[in-house]
Amino acid sequence: MANIQLKGITKKFDNFTALKDLDIEIADGEFFVLLGQTGAGKTTTLRLVAGLEKPTSGQIFIDGEDVGEQGPAERDVALVLQQYSLYPRYTVRENLEFPLKSPIRKTAPADIAEAVDRVAKTLRIGHLLDRKVDRLSGGEMQRVSIGRAIVRQPRVFLMDEPLSALDAKLREALRTELKNLQVNLGATFLFVTHDQIEAMSMGDKIGVLNKGQLVQVGTPHEVYANPINTFVARAVGSPPMNLIGGQISGAEAVTDQGYRLPFATKNKGGSAGDRALIFGIRPEDIYLEGGAPVEARVHDVENHGVEKIVTLRMGDNLVHATVPAQTELAVDEDVRFSWHPEKVVLFDGENGRNLNAAS
Repeated sequence: MANIQLKGITKKFDNFTALKDLDIEIADGEFFVLLGQTGAGKTTTLRLVAGLEKPTSGQIFIDGEDVGEQGPAERDVALVLQQYSLYPRYTVRENLEFPLKSPIRKTAPADIAEAVDRVAKTLRIGHLLDRKVDRLSGGEMQRVSIGRAIVRQPRVFLMDEPLSALDAKLREALRTELKNLQVNLGATFLFVTHDQIEAMSMGDKIGVLNKGQLVQVGTPHEVYANPINTFVARAVGSPPMNLIGGQISGAEAVTDQGYRLPFATKNKGGSAGDRALIFGIRPEDIYLEGGAPVEARVHDVENHGVEKIVTLRMGDNLVHATVPAQTELAVDEDVRFSWHPEKVVLFDGENGRNLNAAS
């Protein structure tokens, strides 16, 4: 397969800057997920790597080769889109054969048949080969669309939110299948999505994109446990990280509204002095307990089966906590809670940067 490097990529459309000084390195055989909301620049990045757009400045390398002057066919990349991009009047077999019948490839008929059979077996669509595409379900069409991409064994797979049009149950199933497929192929995947669950569950590395700039790159665990700023803290995690303003007083965190919670003095941000801070705490690191230091009122309870997501009202703040499914709670009930102090992440109250992150 191939590694990908984007160096100093800027892309402007008239007066709008879609990407600014973007640097990304994707290792050979890596599943790299680019995570960001609508307008962050995800699809623009994908189109630049595919050769469908040219950067305003910067360079793109595939396997160490500058591909700036190459078109999509020369780059040997496969693009999988949300809209399936299939020929509706063709059968599944004909759709899978199509990329191999290009005059550029000149693939022998026997090799085409072997490749189609291999892909059909891999994606479990062998029973659909003679069915017209317009008679398939959404999940079946997406499998065929992925099959069209992998049938010719390209150097790089580019995927533009391919699961977002599917229902939740099917998305979950295809997430697992797609990740297993990538591992079995040993292929390099660049996958873009706005869904942080997809990013966390599939990616070897995640790049968080915001308004055309790469904010943080790391493994799912690194980005989740140690977000570089409050934007990433809110972008990754469901529910997102709780962010509570306050200051440190001795061995306590004092919120802006005067609530006092235990603070781990070994936290590297503990020397923050009197500056304004933001305490970040994940919902699973908050616990309900009689006699805990903070009183709150239950604002909402979501039953997720294996757990409950409880929204607590603490003064003017809403705080999310994850509790065991068997916990009995009612809306407007008064409870007491605390947090695990060693799990608190400290952010600068002015610029939102993680005080524990390397400068």
